Amino acid sequence: MGFFLVMKAEVVRSLIIMRRYWFATATGIVIAYAMFMTLIFGFMKGVVDPGWAERATGTTLGLVIGMFAFGIAGIFTQGLQTMARSGELEQLCMSPHGLIANFMARSCVGAAVSILSWTVLLALISATLKTKLHIAPVPIVMLLILTYINLIGFGFMVGGLVLVFKQTGQVAMILRMALMGIAVTVSEKIYEWPAPLRILAHMAPISDATICLKRVLLDGAGMGIVTHASFFCLIISCVVWTTLGLACFKFMENWSRDKGTLGVY
Repeated sequence: MGFFLVMKAEVVRSLIIMRRYWFATATGIVIAYAMFMTLIFGFMKGVVDPGWAERATGTTLGLVIGMFAFGIAGIFTQGLQTMARSGELEQLCMSPHGLIANFMARSCVGAAVSILSWTVLLALISATLKTKLHIAPVPIVMLLILTYINLIGFGFMVGGLVLVFKQTGQVAMILRMALMGIAVTVSEKIYEWPAPLRILAHMAPISDATICLKRVLLDGAGMGIVTHASFFCLIISCVVWTTLGLACFKFMENWSRDKGTLGVY
């Protein structure tokens, strides 16, 4: 019940901010669109391969997924550090709903807003390049939910470390950049790799999610994605990362509280 109360407050706060700063939101989408198109046409200048537009859309989709992961992980790392500096984290520590419910609500609303913004941007880029995105609502929503669950599990684990070891900003940034890099470069070619490398690739919280989303949006796999090996790996990854992340965060929260450093940067 506490989670839904916090989530309701976050939704109201986000709507107020979006309504008050709608021009800044729209301008941000336009700037991102211009930046992506400049990069695409800059790198593809002089390319005569007729399939370049599809490859550019695939790379853009990977980058969008990577930036989504970058933002979600940031809520639990840089976001947590910012709240600690401002004193907001100390107030959240006294909340009857607990830190986990508060961060889950914040990340859920933040993910929904990010998905909406990136969907508009991806649609604009696809229309400009005259490429087709296969819109299958049920598998797309299902994959986005699984991707979000996977990322918050990873985020809670890293966030738990930030609660205890405060000066981890640079390490957290490297991890977030690594997630983005994996989302941009990963493909089904990982199944051709040696077994140890395949296992490492599947352990990354964004790799299987990216493969599945590309299969649905670019290749039109639809509900057939549920039979793909990466879909099963994604479900296993969700269970492992969420369990590990929540357990790690709760343990680190209690440890930091016992040390008397919870909410202190």
